[in-house]
Amino acid sequence: MGDYDEETAFLGQIGPYFWLTFFLLNTVFVSTGFNGLYIIFAGAAPKHSCLVPDVNLTEEWRNAIIPFTAVGDEAVHSQCSRYNLAAVKNLSDQGYIPGRDVNLTNLPLEGCLDGWNYSKEVYQSTIVTEWNLVCDNQWKVPFASSTLFVGYLFGSLISGQLSDFGRKKVVFISLGAQSLSVLLQSFSQSWRIFCVMFLFVGASQISIYISAFVLTELLSKTMRVLFTTLGAFLFYCIGYMTLPWIAFGIRDWRTLLAVLSATSVVYIPLFIPESPRWLITQGRVMEAEVIVRDAARKNKVQAPSVIFKESEKYTMLDVLKSSKLRCITLMCLLLMAINIGYFGLSLNTSNLSGNPFLNCFLSAITEVPAYIVSTCLLRKCPRRVILSTFLVIGGGVLLLIQLIPDLALEMTGKFGFTMAFTIVYIYTAEIYPTVLRNVGMGMCSSAARIGSITAPYVIYLTYNKVLPYILMGSLTIASSVVNFFLPETFNKDLPETVEQMQECQ
Repeated sequence: MGDYDEETAFLGQIGPYFWLTFFLLNTVFVSTGFNGLYIIFAGAAPKHSCLVPDVNLTEEWRNAIIPFTAVGDEAVHSQCSRYNLAAVKNLSDQGYIPGRDVNLTNLPLEGCLDGWNYSKEVYQSTIVTEWNLVCDNQWKVPFASSTLFVGYLFGSLISGQLSDFGRKKVVFISLGAQSLSVLLQSFSQSWRIFCVMFLFVGASQISIYISAFVLTELLSKTMRVLFTTLGAFLFYCIGYMTLPWIAFGIRDWRTLLAVLSATSVVYIPLFIPESPRWLITQGRVMEAEVIVRDAARKNKVQAPSVIFKESEKYTMLDVLKSSKLRCITLMCLLLMAINIGYFGLSLNTSNLSGNPFLNCFLSAITEVPAYIVSTCLLRKCPRRVILSTFLVIGGGVLLLIQLIPDLALEMTGKFGFTMAFTIVYIYTAEIYPTVLRNVGMGMCSSAARIGSITAPYVIYLTYNKVLPYILMGSLTIASSVVNFFLPETFNKDLPETVEQMQECQ
């Protein structure tokens, strides 16, 4: 294979073809912004207390049956226990007054044997209220969140292998699978079924990400940088910012998921062509030339009579064959650990004080300036420098949580992680050659899912509010050091073959 960028230089860097492809590719990310974080609302836990059945109790005893418990310096009603109902009913029948005739601390306690009362002040229904995922079952909420990221893990592996069937086909199949999975999840009759369907949601969604990012092969160098920063992530952020307002209007989790499932269908990019780079690696040179000639026609430029030469095919095993590929792959696997910080902060918005819908919106809108800044920096700065800088900023802020108010910390840390998240995708795509780009990104993304899977559990370490931030911050700082072992790709053409790849430092 020759140098694709040189062979297609006649197309220019911008033009109607590039702008149309740019827009169509970006639209798919709006649906991922909707569907990636709806667990924030579908899995929210409203205020709750033990249900007191309709038995003959005086008003005083009905109000006193729920004990107080200390949360920090504040005394609040217990959410997981009540005074023994039989003992309370006996005292009520005898006419005793709680607190005056009876010392409540001497009464035996019992769990919420009859279920719970849930506040409907914020949510009408969530998976927590429907399946009582509180108290002893509270662990099931972060477990459900993790199943999405386990799905990411499987999807990352599968999408890389499916790339042999075509980049464009994987995007279409993944969009349809995401829509169907979310819709079926809205009909879940149990927590287990919900988790199983979340696996499919995650697998299809990460397949959309990887295949759409790899399809940036369709774009020029200038448009590719714009796509991977201000384009793809900004469109994702549009969906992310819209999500809390959709959830604000739809307070029932089943209806919310059913509505969100339609978004994948609406944004199917019917007119995106197949990647000419990929077609060439499959030996389908004539098909690639047809696409490039159509691009030339739309850009109003003249294409040469012969554009491409034949090429050879590669598989996933080729990623591990040479020391050069193994080194870069291992570095990328470690680098992708920033996922734990990004998703940890995103999922944590429902745990912050204040309105959960507003918190989610603020978390989303914080990403907008990060995308704008990263777009400017990627055009002028080396990848390793800016990536390590923002990894240090994100990790450093998390390590200084004690000195910064919670919401300010969340937003500042989110800014740093968003910058790093934006840069690392284009950086990874630039490191791998065309013949292995989809497979390589799939492998790196698979390793990144380890961080994503653990993120829900990290943020649920509520017994120590500082510990989650120390863990995320330390991991991020370590990733910034690993980054310096990767090759620099700034102002370099995308490698087409393994031989054109750069060595690790």
